[in-house]
Amino acid sequence: MQEFLQLTYNGIILGSILALGAIGVTMIFGVLRFAHFAHGDMMTVGAYSTLAFVQGFGWPVWLAALPALVTTAAVAVVLDQMFYRRLRRVAPVILLISSFATALMLRAVVQIIWGPDNQVYATGISIPYRVLGLVITPDSLKVLGGAVLMVIIVHLFLSRTRMGKSMRAMSDNVDLARISGVPVNRVIFWTWVFAGVLAAVAGILLGVNTRLIPTMGWNALLPIFAAAILGGVGKPYGAILGGLIIGLAMNYSVLFIPSAYKLAVAFVIMIAVLILRPQGILRGIRL
Repeated sequence: MQEFLQLTYNGIILGSILALGAIGVTMIFGVLRFAHFAHGDMMTVGAYSTLAFVQGFGWPVWLAALPALVTTAAVAVVLDQMFYRRLRRVAPVILLISSFATALMLRAVVQIIWGPDNQVYATGISIPYRVLGLVITPDSLKVLGGAVLMVIIVHLFLSRTRMGKSMRAMSDNVDLARISGVPVNRVIFWTWVFAGVLAAVAGILLGVNTRLIPTMGWNALLPIFAAAILGGVGKPYGAILGGLIIGLAMNYSVLFIPSAYKLAVAFVIMIAVLILRPQGILRGIRL
């Protein structure tokens, strides 16, 4: 029972990170109708941009994260203007391939600047807390707090702001939103800004929870897409639910299979959802 509770806690931590990544993926797909394979590497850019300010200025992670969010959002907008904007009217598969190429480019830039070795935001040993037998590390609490705060911001943005409501309208029906006077180009711009911020936060929290490595975002891409598809593509709230379910499922799987196969669990869930319920739990865009 104790092991199950520990896996549940760890699954919630992982799921909260996946949820933030999945929200960005599902928002891009909802507005632009293409799978952004470079989203994981945008997470890596956010994580390493934070590392640059931590190492360069000695700032704490929470302070270094602020310019890193701006940097990643700017990178997302530049990528759209340089590559994706020119390809929006072509077949979706072309956009998908271009996003894959963009992912390789971002990963190469990170490796050139920071090298291929593992890095951390802070060295030293942090003493974990023990609550009812659970081992709770200070870093995991930071991750959980950061994820909860970001989810609240996402909810307020989508439900209270005019731009958030416009994004939801375009996600539900692009043509109807366009006819209704929704400023499409402005919505696309802010979608990339918001997706970049979400990717950066997810990457930073992943770096805090584990270590920084140039392939960290790429390795997380499969469970992120699984979470987005499970929750319902184009549904941000579904992405949150899907992220938590995938995170818990991956952690529970170690009770039955070696931990090296955790990613396979996300893959199996994604395939099962695509076959049995492609619209996802909250009935998102049908693939």
